[in-house]
Amino acid sequence: MSTTNFEFLDALQQIARDKGIAVDTLLEALANALVAAYKRLPDAAEEAFVTIDSDSGEIRVYGQELDEDGNVVREWDDTPSDFGRIAAQAAKQVILQRIREAERDLKYEEYAGREGDIVTGIIQQSDNRYTLLDLGKVEALLPQAEQVPYERYDHGARLKAYIVEVRKTTKGPQIVVSRSHPGLIKRLFELEVPEISNGVVEIKACAREPGHRTKIAVWSNDQNVDPVGACVGARGARVRMVTNELRGEKVDIVPYSDDPAEFVARALQPAKVKEVRLDEETGTATVVVHDYQLSLAIGKEGQNARLAARLTGWRIDIKSETQLADEESAYAAQDWAEGEWVQGEDGEMVFQPAGGGEAISMQQWAEGGAAAGDEDGGGAGAVGEPTGEDAGVPAGAAPEPEPEAEPS
Repeated sequence: MSTTNFEFLDALQQIARDKGIAVDTLLEALANALVAAYKRLPDAAEEAFVTIDSDSGEIRVYGQELDEDGNVVREWDDTPSDFGRIAAQAAKQVILQRIREAERDLKYEEYAGREGDIVTGIIQQSDNRYTLLDLGKVEALLPQAEQVPYERYDHGARLKAYIVEVRKTTKGPQIVVSRSHPGLIKRLFELEVPEISNGVVEIKACAREPGHRTKIAVWSNDQNVDPVGACVGARGARVRMVTNELRGEKVDIVPYSDDPAEFVARALQPAKVKEVRLDEETGTATVVVHDYQLSLAIGKEGQNARLAARLTGWRIDIKSETQLADEESAYAAQDWAEGEWVQGEDGEMVFQPAGGGEAISMQQWAEGGAAAGDEDGGGAGAVGEPTGEDAGVPAGAAPEPEPEAEPS
């Protein structure tokens, strides 16, 4: 019997080496299986446990008698004479099952906690629901929702992906990966830019429209290191490696700033910003650009402005110089035009500002109100057009004087 046990132990150790499982794990699984096999024998004790000598492979079964409180009151050696053959026959399937479970646990432990890492796999299968990536020991699932629109996944091609979730299932770990997650951009730059991986350069923010364009804001913890230059690389070599892996997706790299106005201006690159006005109550940044820079600042279908807003966290309203001047003129005219047209003492129609002050004749109105009002005249010093709402006439049109009564 001892020879058989030595052979059995050698086989168990060989399995452990081949499968990468600890021998103690298999011995524990075997002991549990042998207890189950023993209890199926006639006259078996209700309570029993099995010991396996890890050096000799000797197997012993001990029966136990318990009292009402569950304490052991008697224990004896109850190993059957032919237990080696019976145990091997009965425990075969159980041991194989435990081996499979141990393998699944090892695979899960290898990837558990790796959410946020990047992996490289080979595309195995692709349909309209998901794509499978072979990572070596396990397969990763790339759902359609995590795929980049219009990106093709050819069978056998190598692909980098971002781990978003690791699930433990009865069939082993299920690894869900993504090609559209912004974290993929950060991890790709970490692979290509040593300054990011060692912490000298940080990616402060990232905004992405998968398959089209990405903006990242970078910051250097060393004054002697240019964060943008480090990410771009010599002749754009580093950023080119990232864009190649993203299959042509454009990447804008902008320097981060603690000043919100400056950060918003930088985020709208490549457009040049003239002025940024922040409204902290509404979280809106009004950006003024030269007329010829307006379309560049907004971008195709608003993409540049949209990504800049996501990157900075501010709602961005872009205006050209002409648009801003027109709005300010209209606003000033509206302020000045608050009032009403009334008939003067001489029968002429005059404009009386709502805030008081000297009335404006129709001639002064036509001349732009240059001679109208005093300093306290309630906005009578700006050029504009009346609303005409109080006078019952269209804005900008002086009311016709009432016709004089014909002599009787």
